[in-house]
Amino acid sequence: MAENSAISWTRHTWNPWMGCTKVSPACDGCYAEALMDKRYGKVQWGNAPRVRTGKHTWNDPFRWQRQAEKDGDRPFVFCASLADIFDNQVDPQWRADAFEVMRETPSLVYLLLTKRPQNIVKLSDAVGGLPANAALGATCEDQPRADKNLSALKGAKIELSPLFTFGSFEPLLGEILIPPAIMPDWVITGGETDQGGHKARPTHPKWFRSLRDQAARHGAAYHHKQNGEWVSVSEVDGPGAHFTFYDGTTVRRVGKKLSGREIEGVTHDAFPAVAP
Repeated sequence: MAENSAISWTRHTWNPWMGCTKVSPACDGCYAEALMDKRYGKVQWGNAPRVRTGKHTWNDPFRWQRQAEKDGDRPFVFCASLADIFDNQVDPQWRADAFEVMRETPSLVYLLLTKRPQNIVKLSDAVGGLPANAALGATCEDQPRADKNLSALKGAKIELSPLFTFGSFEPLLGEILIPPAIMPDWVITGGETDQGGHKARPTHPKWFRSLRDQAARHGAAYHHKQNGEWVSVSEVDGPGAHFTFYDGTTVRRVGKKLSGREIEGVTHDAFPAVAP
């Protein structure tokens, strides 16, 4: 779950379990809930039991490890796209088992993205520490979440020495200014997409440009995943509803496919460097 992910910033996704509880505005349009709860009925979202995935899924990293050894490669693996690896409602043994899989597949680089970075140190220490091939990331959709989550991420970096840290600014719901002291090593941005009954909120194009420029100033890799459902009227022609921001900037709802991944005609695909 899944082979060769469609997410532009990872090669694979691996889900040792499914299910989560919403904790911030970024969760409003949760694609995992829309897919695994609302569409397929495999797990109930919220304060309900998480569902551990099957043996085949737990074996996937070992297959990817063998291929990576053969290729002399270090592919990125997003864990977990259908859950939160630092969810404190999960059986701690599941996390211990997942961390052991990570340790046994050292050619893989595990991207541990969480909306709960305050839990990282405590929950990692409780299961024997962070695997050496793990990177730590935090979702930050607006300034309040960035201030809180990036500070917690920096603390976890000091305590646990991950491969690198990253911020996922998706869905980007407001302008974010990152103090240099808590700038992560990798900045990922993205606009929101429709998920079930949730309709995507527009992102101001300058919010993407601002994070791009901040990353460049402070030496962080920058990756823009998608514009989302909305894009500047000056960049993509066609029909669609308009939304005008406070400064007069207007975006058009054209859909994810037409809006694309470019910012001012440029695709940003940077990744942080990792040792062989």
